[in-house]
Amino acid sequence: MNVSDRHERTTASAEETESLGQALAPMLPRGCVLALRGDLATGKTCLVRGMARHFAEGVPIHSPTFTLVNQYGHDPALYHLDLYRLGGPGEVADLGYEELFDSDGICVVEWADRAEGLFPVTRVDIELAHAGHDRRRIIIANHGILPKGWQDHL
Repeated sequence: MNVSDRHERTTASAEETESLGQALAPMLPRGCVLALRGDLATGKTCLVRGMARHFAEGVPIHSPTFTLVNQYGHDPALYHLDLYRLGGPGEVADLGYEELFDSDGICVVEWADRAEGLFPVTRVDIELAHAGHDRRRIIIANHGILPKGWQDHL
């Protein structure tokens, strides 16, 4: 991957992580898929909360750990999947993920490692890691989705 297709940022709080998600959201085209990877409490839901604010302002945002999929907004919709409770790609396939990945909305998947091999080639990968205290290291890798110069808007 071209180095220009990556962006690395360290956030110092949950609010900064949400702001990063809110800045990324307007650049996401209909039909795109974002794969989020990272350990527990690395800020995946905070990042999605910021994105969801763009699509459904004023709606409470929470992780769909028990429902597996939440929808925010309608034109386009943001589909928020949390695969934490699933064992692997076979269980994800049983969900009918293809409908969400091929939708007219934006699909954000937490615990993307549970669905390896199912993601489209064109997507956005986001890796989140603990960086001490409330700090999070976030690496965004664009695989043919985001517009030229996208890093300048983050």
